[in-house]
Amino acid sequence: MVVGSVSRGCQVVVVGAGPGGYVAAIRLAQLGKDVILVEKDARLGGVCLNVGCIPSKALIHASDLAHEVQGAGAMGLTVEGLQVDLPKMVGWKDGIVERLTGGVAFLCEKNGVEVMHGHAEFVSDRTLAVTGDDGRVEIEFEQAVIATGSRPMGLEGFFHDGEKVIGSSEALSLQTVPERFVVIGAGYIGMELGSVYAKLGSQVSIVEFLPAVAPSLDPEVGKALTRSLKKLGVKLYLNHRAERFEAGDPSTVIVRGPKDEKVRLPADVVMMSVGRLPNSDSLGLDAVGVETDDKGFIAVNDRMQTSVPGIYAIGDVVGGALLAHKAYQDAKVAAEVIAGEPAAFDNVTIPAVIYTDPEVAWAGLSETEAKEQGYNVVTGTFPFKASGRAMSLEATDGFVKAIADADSKLLLGVVAVGRGVSEFIGEAALALEMGAFLEDVALTIHPHPTMSEALLEAVEAALGKAVHMVNKK
Repeated sequence: MVVGSVSRGCQVVVVGAGPGGYVAAIRLAQLGKDVILVEKDARLGGVCLNVGCIPSKALIHASDLAHEVQGAGAMGLTVEGLQVDLPKMVGWKDGIVERLTGGVAFLCEKNGVEVMHGHAEFVSDRTLAVTGDDGRVEIEFEQAVIATGSRPMGLEGFFHDGEKVIGSSEALSLQTVPERFVVIGAGYIGMELGSVYAKLGSQVSIVEFLPAVAPSLDPEVGKALTRSLKKLGVKLYLNHRAERFEAGDPSTVIVRGPKDEKVRLPADVVMMSVGRLPNSDSLGLDAVGVETDDKGFIAVNDRMQTSVPGIYAIGDVVGGALLAHKAYQDAKVAAEVIAGEPAAFDNVTIPAVIYTDPEVAWAGLSETEAKEQGYNVVTGTFPFKASGRAMSLEATDGFVKAIADADSKLLLGVVAVGRGVSEFIGEAALALEMGAFLEDVALTIHPHPTMSEALLEAVEAALGKAVHMVNKK
């Protein structure tokens, strides 16, 4: 023990109170473990609750509402003089965040989880030092769970000053709508927040190094997203490399095109969205022998165990899908393994959503992935332009596509583009987890009229039994 520090003991210490960390701590406490949860920030909830999933969806909803109201003339609704009070909108968003983070603190307290604030670093494979405002505490533990998450990646030539060059966190708390908003990176964060500010009145430009939007998904998805972004007036610079930021009035972003041509984009605010890095570099992992890959992600097995017995890792810091719901499952697996219960991360699929307009959601294999794995693939696609519910919502852009094995009719994947598809992609994930065949979904009665019945229609199309569209010959 270092002179001047205080020593404590517990059965399990959890480092990081984001979606993975707080779930692991609560589940461990429910399983009878003595738990200390360490968080460096003042509020629990991590990136997701504070500056990620929840606040971004709040602003997406607000901007969607503003956009819909302005385009409701065809329905006989005319709104004049719409005003955007961004500080009030941000305050409303902050209120949601405060309620949710307060809820996490309440749940930790009621489940008997002790919360400690400060920076954590491993001293040994059974000792963690926590340095906070009240000094240094050394925690002796039996097991540890690392749940420190990830942070935005930087880019050379773009110094993050938090005002002109910002990340997604600052984009969620701007006090004025930028006249010219440049986004570097067409990942899901870039497209979501780019769409928000386009709907609030910004001239938005998105610069992307790759030649297409969402290249890892079915080609139809990228085409649909490209159409929707252009419809919002967003300028897409695909296959362009961002070189540097030049401050001025206005400031300028210098990019290079596919033929090495220089393009100068005026910008009042530049948001960086070029990927994320694991928060593993300041934990002292080398000192205790926890193995990481060349990017810093911690190596774990399907029981969330690291290379050091008794030390586990979950969530973004282990790589894979950097999603809160994946961290939830990691957390439950780690907690149950620590408690001696049979558990492993053996899920068939991790569903994902991009909250653009229209939304994109998918679960399982894409058509391309299924073919690459050797399946004889059959697909069925139902367009929302044929959906009565979509018509009544003025939301006919998009489709649902079912991917299956043509021989066995085993469902392999679902991809959906459209309004509210995030709300029923869980049904597809459940079907995949249960090993459902196309007939299983086709025999499930779906309520009408709903957007979710498009999944049924897509499956029936794959079976050649479509009624509300013409079957492929």
